[in-house]
Amino acid sequence: MLIANCLANFIGVFLVQFLIDIGESPVPDHVFQIPLVDFIDSAFTPFAFLFVGLTTYYYEKPIRKYLTARFNNTAVSQELANTARRRVLNEPFVAIMLSFSMWMLSTIIYPTMFWLVDAGPYAIQRSIVHGLSIGLITVTVAFFLLEYVSQKRLTPHIFPDGGLYAIPRTLRIRIRTRLAALLIACNSIPLISIILSIQRVSGNYTDPVVAMGLVRSAIIVNALLFIAIGIFLTVLVSRNLTLPLREIIQTLQDVRNGFFDKKVQVTSNDEIGYTGDVINEMTEGLKERDRIRQSLGIAMEVQQHLLPRQAPAIHGLDIAGQSVYCEETGGDYFDYLPAGDNGQKKVKIVVGDVSDHGVASALLMTTARAFIRQRSSRPGNLNQIVGDVNRQLSRDVEESGRFMTLFLCEIDSHNQTIRWSNAGHDPAVIYDQGLGSFEELTGGALPLGVSEKTGYREFRRKLAAGQIILIGTDGIWESQNTEGQMFGKKRFRDVIRTHASRTAQDILQAVMDAIKNFCQPLENEDDVTLVVIKVDS
Repeated sequence: MLIANCLANFIGVFLVQFLIDIGESPVPDHVFQIPLVDFIDSAFTPFAFLFVGLTTYYYEKPIRKYLTARFNNTAVSQELANTARRRVLNEPFVAIMLSFSMWMLSTIIYPTMFWLVDAGPYAIQRSIVHGLSIGLITVTVAFFLLEYVSQKRLTPHIFPDGGLYAIPRTLRIRIRTRLAALLIACNSIPLISIILSIQRVSGNYTDPVVAMGLVRSAIIVNALLFIAIGIFLTVLVSRNLTLPLREIIQTLQDVRNGFFDKKVQVTSNDEIGYTGDVINEMTEGLKERDRIRQSLGIAMEVQQHLLPRQAPAIHGLDIAGQSVYCEETGGDYFDYLPAGDNGQKKVKIVVGDVSDHGVASALLMTTARAFIRQRSSRPGNLNQIVGDVNRQLSRDVEESGRFMTLFLCEIDSHNQTIRWSNAGHDPAVIYDQGLGSFEELTGGALPLGVSEKTGYREFRRKLAAGQIILIGTDGIWESQNTEGQMFGKKRFRDVIRTHASRTAQDILQAVMDAIKNFCQPLENEDDVTLVVIKVDS
């Protein structure tokens, strides 16, 4: 940055000296033979460069200290890091103001000196324009050159992770500021320089031939030099804008293709830099989301393996069951459990529904499944099994507010009986094809996990050939369409009545298809579970 600032000042001095010496008549030599004038003229420019250089060197001291520590892999205090970051972002403005102030000082020193030695109005006017022109050109070149050097050489090392926009107490070079500066550099400054040259020449030369020659020379030189400056600045501005935009585009293309590891190298604190930071945050969020999706995918696979893959082959019964989760994981649960006769004529069937859905519900469902399987393997009535499971589960979730409804039944195909115990679950339904009627298996108590003191009862009834037992969760009749209407138990029973002559699997699929068609194009907002048991004729 120090070298870039000195280079900008050198360009300003060189161009203006070249422009004035070639395009206009110089100040008479006898003026510079005066000792005071000669001393000030010889000393000012070296003094200006020395002052700007030393001041810039002192300003950059924390930056150099920070970079040295980074390259040597030594610890850096947070205070030093913050100071270095602020100074890097503010340095273009500081350097510009420093250089411009020095050349504005020359517009006071030189005119005053020429006035004191009575050098004439031309020398005074020429010195004012001379200092002003150097200052404007230096500021313009430094504005873009320092920004380019900062983005290319310093910022990547001081801000490896971006975040320039969040640094407090810093000035921002916004895009509109760059474009306005480029417009001024390529249009306004050349126009002002040409107008001042014309006025100065016309006011100091009475011979029109001489004046026209000087004006023509001034216009040609101004035009050529400022065209060159304009090309140089346009290239700098183009690189300062297109390089980060190109990297942003490349990163977004990688994101579109599913690659989230690439980051935008943020090198500015303007709108482009802020966009880069947002994209980097977005890719981190997408990476985390991708990891979560992979984890949920594994959880879904594990949970699906916890559900029965196929129904048991029980003499006299046709059984089918399915759970459809609204998310990757859910809280609905069904299972087939041995009933003590080697699984030939008896089977226990359990259907549960954990409050809410998602990962938390899936974890509670998995815990409840383990409790139910472990307890049902030991002797006891259904109400004793449910009570023991409730006591175990309540100790885990009683304070969390979560609970689980449960319907546990045992079907004996030989004696054609069903026994059941209900913990806050929607009653199972029996459809009698001969009568065309539905009957609910009522009776129940609080859901599991509400209170470990809850008592449960066991109920029993006879079955008849051709009857269909349906055990489901509330996600079936609470499914909604685009108009907010619920699927309802009436539609559910109509589907059962229509397909009652088919197999249990066909009835199950008919219900699932009816729910899907009813909800389209919406996705179901709750888990759906249904077990169909058809008593064979």
